[in-house]
Amino acid sequence: MSRHVYLCPLRWSDMDADGHVHNSVHLRYLEETRIDLFRTREFFGSGVVAQMDIDYLAPLRYRAARPVRVETWVTKVGTSSYSLAHEVLDEDAVYTRAECTMVAFDPAAQRSRKLNERERAMLEEMRY
Repeated sequence: MSRHVYLCPLRWSDMDADGHVHNSVHLRYLEETRIDLFRTREFFGSGVVAQMDIDYLAPLRYRAARPVRVETWVTKVGTSSYSLAHEVLDEDAVYTRAECTMVAFDPAAQRSRKLNERERAMLEEMRY
């Protein structure tokens, strides 16, 4: 239904020798986006990354004054896992597409757990 939008600042240290944002930094942008998503929806502690598939579509040139837009939405909701889709983009291009599988986790037991009703409702609200 709705996408979460995060405007991610680019940092000088994100740049490689060619003036592009290094591909490994895209993963950090996705992590920052998930943190922002979970913070704004009070969804902390609801999962750990189990798998990340990422496609680099176009080079993202470093620019100091303009953040890059990262959109995130839910694609699947299972019993104990859910999938998030991500796009790193702006008005010029889509730079990265990624699919992230998250697993609900019980830190005390150190194992996966079922999603609770509150978590499931929030995820279904973001399903696109």
